[in-house]
Amino acid sequence: MRGLPWPAKVYLVAVIGAAAALLARSLITTGQLVDSGAYGTLLVLTLLFLVCESMPTLLNVEQFAVSVSFSAALAAVVLIGPEGAALVGLTAMFSVRPGLPLVKRLFNGAQFALCGYAAGRAYEYTGGVSGVPDVNAFEALIGPYAAAAAVFIPVNIVLTLTMITLATRVRAEEVPLKGMVQFLVSYFGYATFGLLVAGLWATVQSISAVLVLLPLFVARWAFGQYHAQQRSYDATIAALCQAVETKDYYTRGHCTRVSLASTMIAQEIGMGMERLRAIRYAGMLHDVGKLGVPTKVLQKDGPLTEEEFAAIQLHPMRGLEIVRGIDFLDEAFAGIMHHHERHDGKGYPMGLAGDEIPEFARVIAVADAFDSMTSDRSYRGARPVEVAVAELRKGAGTQFDPEMVAAFVKALEREPWQPPRKVEAPPADATETTAKDHDDPTVPIQVVSGP
Repeated sequence: MRGLPWPAKVYLVAVIGAAAALLARSLITTGQLVDSGAYGTLLVLTLLFLVCESMPTLLNVEQFAVSVSFSAALAAVVLIGPEGAALVGLTAMFSVRPGLPLVKRLFNGAQFALCGYAAGRAYEYTGGVSGVPDVNAFEALIGPYAAAAAVFIPVNIVLTLTMITLATRVRAEEVPLKGMVQFLVSYFGYATFGLLVAGLWATVQSISAVLVLLPLFVARWAFGQYHAQQRSYDATIAALCQAVETKDYYTRGHCTRVSLASTMIAQEIGMGMERLRAIRYAGMLHDVGKLGVPTKVLQKDGPLTEEEFAAIQLHPMRGLEIVRGIDFLDEAFAGIMHHHERHDGKGYPMGLAGDEIPEFARVIAVADAFDSMTSDRSYRGARPVEVAVAELRKGAGTQFDPEMVAAFVKALEREPWQPPRKVEAPPADATETTAKDHDDPTVPIQVVSGP
């Protein structure tokens, strides 16, 4: 707990305190949390919960994981009631997952207890009756159970993501969800395992927990496959970016910063989660076509010949050729291909203008120029953010889409930009660095005829 930021500490204490107060109130009011005849059911569901909770799937956010254990807590909502579901969730603190700190055990147990209790109340409020269901009246469970799941899952997600945000300061786009709607749908799908346990309990009782273990572990495997795929995607993008940035000592980190700025603009104009993921990739890979441009051209000091400038103008098309086979990039292709088009039609490679330019490309154009201006280059120091913003506004309507410039300015007002650290002089054995940056709108590239 010592390493947590103070807002996360306050939040942690509040969640634990709320769970403790809830259970204490129930104990004082009823004299017991569950009926004595339900202890066997409680034990079996607790064991099922712990088995699943002890083998979660790691997320792409450091040290956080997700499991399908909540289905056991939802089964407890039906079989034992709100207090029983809270007790099942509370046992998350006894997870045998190795290396799990005490503070995380306490938070997991507390938040699962709150989710279980809230779901139990929703179940009862919608007409559900706690206890082993009647086989002939199973249909009556479906509506109340759906209500319980509709409460448990969002509360669980909100409580967990709030802690992740406070503890790690990750941004929304970094949370490893392909799309919130898809994530919720999959979670509701896994929630049906709890209904399966409750239904089977009426016929085979505790054996139902064993029968449901196989599909639960299949679900866990599916979670793992998805997140392994996402990590593979990110590793692919990172490798390509590193290859690009080795060509110029002064552009290290440029791809990452353009990706961040592009995401800020995309969020401001209301792009959905799926498109946010795609534009994050597009920002990372917008200059991948530089791999197809001779290094001596990128690093040339002084005016470029027409042939050399043509090679630079082709780098967006080279980029598209390089990444064309990476099918998960989706709409990112358009951003990579057209990020050097201009709003007035004087850009390259195709001379598109206005709304002819794909939206991703209009976003990246602003982010690209902004980072170039606010970063150190071999021929000048980084310009202040205010100066860069003034240049963007100056170019709005000619070089840049005015809507994207306005959105970025608004985003910067809400989330101030953190300029990159000052670049120290390159090591003695480093290759020569470029004197002009083709992304910098304040220093146009000079082109001369002839060799």
